[in-house]
Amino acid sequence: MENKDQTEEDLDIDFDEGKEEVFIRTHEKINNELCGEVILVEQGYIETRLVTVPEMVADDVGLIHGGFIFSAADYAAMLAVNEKNVVLVASSCQFLSPVKFHDEVNFVAKVRHKEGRKRNINVEGFVLDIKVFEGEFKTVITDRHVLKLKLLEDNDEPLDNGSTFEQ
Repeated sequence: MENKDQTEEDLDIDFDEGKEEVFIRTHEKINNELCGEVILVEQGYIETRLVTVPEMVADDVGLIHGGFIFSAADYAAMLAVNEKNVVLVASSCQFLSPVKFHDEVNFVAKVRHKEGRKRNINVEGFVLDIKVFEGEFKTVITDRHVLKLKLLEDNDEPLDNGSTFEQ
């Protein structure tokens, strides 16, 4: 029986839009200054914005290193999947136009295909109305954190840096 005292907030439903509210369940400790901030989130869809900062600049002219653009696109893909243990397994991308210091890059990521634990996500990045990035990201959702999978638990051999896996 429905409790008539429940509020919109209690039900996690946005009655104005008629859609269920979606909460971010992955990458909760990400540095949003370097990877982008969430603008809009829906099931299988995300919009983020990356505001370029001086730490991203690659040269004296103000070119932003493409690794920061890729990282922000990867983050948007992970958010579109929005599963706690989602991991990137492959990507194909194009950097269509350079990004410079002070640019804001808006990313749109959409889950395009689901098959079991696999997801394919299309990500596009724009500065104003200019498409600067486009990529296809392939992910897998695991039962446990990728660093806590059984294949790593049984490994007692030292790592290259001399440390060992500890649980």
